[in-house]
Amino acid sequence: MPKVGPGSLLESSAASEVPKQHLRIGSFRESYFPSEGVSIKDWFEEIKANFDPDVVFTHYRDDRHQDHRVLSDLAWNTFRNHLILEYEILKYDGDLGQPNLFIPLSEKVSGRKVELLMKHFQTQSSKHWFTRDTFEAMHRIRGVECASKTGRAEAFYCRKLVLMPI
Repeated sequence: MPKVGPGSLLESSAASEVPKQHLRIGSFRESYFPSEGVSIKDWFEEIKANFDPDVVFTHYRDDRHQDHRVLSDLAWNTFRNHLILEYEILKYDGDLGQPNLFIPLSEKVSGRKVELLMKHFQTQSSKHWFTRDTFEAMHRIRGVECASKTGRAEAFYCRKLVLMPI
């Protein structure tokens, strides 16, 4: 399993699958991330000094939520020589875009991801959009966009990808 960077450790349901020795969860004042930037950057640098991830997952750079944008900017600033995949978060702001990297998902994996989202992000359960149907619909929409044989996919934004020479 690839090592995972700090953006995903803050938000992604994949964090529940990361071996415990690699799981780091920061504690920063919610909705104040722009003013917490120095502390968050220091935390990212500490992680980078002790951990060399294969892939860093973070928020989409144009996410309308200020805290999400700060994490994306600092992930890019800290992990300049790493593969960074930016993920979308469904929300009321409606800032979904056109991702350019797709991973087809089996029905089983898609269902498991939705299950993990519902389990690990219960603080969001009061939001009218936080439903199984919504997350399943996103997998179906992204599946259509990449012609997934299963009809389901996960999508990311990939600004820079370096392929190793053959």
